[in-house]
Amino acid sequence: MSEGTDAPLFSTVDIDNENREDEDLFASAVQEVSLDPEVNGTHESFEKTTSSDVSSTPAVVSSPIMEEIATERANNIIITVTEPQKIGEGMSSYVAYHVLTKTNMPIFSRHEFTVLRRFSDFLGLHEKLTEKYLRSGRIIPPAPEKSIVGTTKMKMTSTPSTENANGSNPSASLHSQFVERRRAALERFLNRVAQHPVLCIDPDFREFLESDTELPKATSTSALSGAGMLRLFNKVGETVNKITYRMDESDPWFEERCVRVEALEAQLRRLCGACEALAGERRELAARSHDAARAAAALSAADPHAPLSRALSHLADLHEKIEHLRVEQSNTDFYVLTEHIKDYLGLIGAIKDVFHERVKVFQNWQHAQMQLTKRRENKAKAELANRPEKIEQASNEIIEWEAKVERGQQEFDTISRVIKKELERWEETRVSELRATILRYLEEHMKHQAQSIRYWDAFLPEARAIK
Repeated sequence: MSEGTDAPLFSTVDIDNENREDEDLFASAVQEVSLDPEVNGTHESFEKTTSSDVSSTPAVVSSPIMEEIATERANNIIITVTEPQKIGEGMSSYVAYHVLTKTNMPIFSRHEFTVLRRFSDFLGLHEKLTEKYLRSGRIIPPAPEKSIVGTTKMKMTSTPSTENANGSNPSASLHSQFVERRRAALERFLNRVAQHPVLCIDPDFREFLESDTELPKATSTSALSGAGMLRLFNKVGETVNKITYRMDESDPWFEERCVRVEALEAQLRRLCGACEALAGERRELAARSHDAARAAAALSAADPHAPLSRALSHLADLHEKIEHLRVEQSNTDFYVLTEHIKDYLGLIGAIKDVFHERVKVFQNWQHAQMQLTKRRENKAKAELANRPEKIEQASNEIIEWEAKVERGQQEFDTISRVIKKELERWEETRVSELRATILRYLEEHMKHQAQSIRYWDAFLPEARAIK
């Protein structure tokens, strides 16, 4: 997982020295790719694109050859979201982020570029990708949701997000934490899109990363807009549809995966709650360490015995250091582990969305099948009644609905195949990402524990010196 500046970045020299044979193969596939409606679920054409000519931005569609190549080679693209800055004041203000991209992919015009994007731009990109690819079974990485409370507090805070985060102003500190959490989530979103073999070559994604001009404001993503309320009602309707309609699963693979995803979601929610509670307990422990430090300092000033007074003074200093250490441990619990668990809960939500899309495709297929059966019955009745005009009409309708049934079955088979491939790819990345997260979490806590031991070891001679 990429997290801020911790992600390793490669230099331009390293990029230029990449395997040119793979690049040529990749570029050739991009140039020669043709429409594949079964795989992509779109009717837009794809134009030739090279590293020297990216002025045109048609809808990028992957053929099976293109996707195979893109899947076999890692996408050498790393995105870093940095320097959040508040622009404007009051309720009209917003936070913009610098998006730094480093890549050697030939479909981009440069190896390194930086653009300034506001939060609504990220939501607009997610919405465009969802509209284009969810229907075909692609897992769209989740973007951070709108937080009305957090956004309002940010707008009403006069202190910029990059200042006074460690100062005495609590509202500035909370504001900085909110912006940092959002920044990290936006970075994870972009890097997940960048590592997807199909989404990474989408023209909207490329425009988001490369275009120096300001993107049109995505007003439909506003939580309080009319489009936002309509989106909320649609989401409620989708939820009701998911609950009321259950598909009789005939594929054991999907049946097993659905059960596994449900169980994984339940356990992740349980772990997320436990980690949030643990982070809260560590913050409470930090507060108690602060109280102990103040009490020890007061006792040190009141005790007339010089060695004991000196030891109590050092004990107060020790508890202050332990307080800061507990805060760091709490932040590790929250930012390193809890936030990534929430991120995976969002990914599981995206997986459930593609499962639901498959159910909707199945519904359409079955509806076409029922209509075909009805038309055949009408034809049989017309033949019994010897009504030639009705027989001809029913025959034409049968041909029409037979084509719809065939298309429905093809679409169902295609989305099932795409989802299987998407889940297999997700399983591979999930294991490696979770391993990296756990290792980082353990290393951070081991560092904290070692520092705590050093603090107590340094205090031990002071305690022994009391006579």
